[in-house]
Amino acid sequence: MLKKSSLIKPTLTTKFHIDFEWWQSQDRNWRNSLISYLCPIHSEVFSQSADQDDMDIVDPNTGEVTQGDALIFTLINHCARQEDFINPNAPLVDSIFKIFLSNKNQPLDSQELSAIVHKPAATILNTIGSYRVYKGIRPV
Repeated sequence: MLKKSSLIKPTLTTKFHIDFEWWQSQDRNWRNSLISYLCPIHSEVFSQSADQDDMDIVDPNTGEVTQGDALIFTLINHCARQEDFINPNAPLVDSIFKIFLSNKNQPLDSQELSAIVHKPAATILNTIGSYRVYKGIRPV
């Protein structure tokens, strides 16, 4: 399968997601950044054992067991589900990042994000659709 060129300018209907592989390859402190998004209980657990990497993850629908990053799994499946996870007064990039975490990193376009964060879709696109990549948020 061919990947789209990174030189193609995203539009309002371009889907984005968090590309964790890109983020891990670009930011050696990515785990520390993710720890800052954890709920207080898990923040304490992971700050004491930041080197904990993989864990068995069981798909509830198929029963299939795969290996996955414990920090990312905990963040997406527990901490991002907390009522106060998304703060309406947070910076735009943080809000968008948290939206992707709370929806299990399902791709969304600028218009869908706009409906959630109540900011103009064009502003969102100008922020996450530029050449600079924030927190691994990239086009699918």
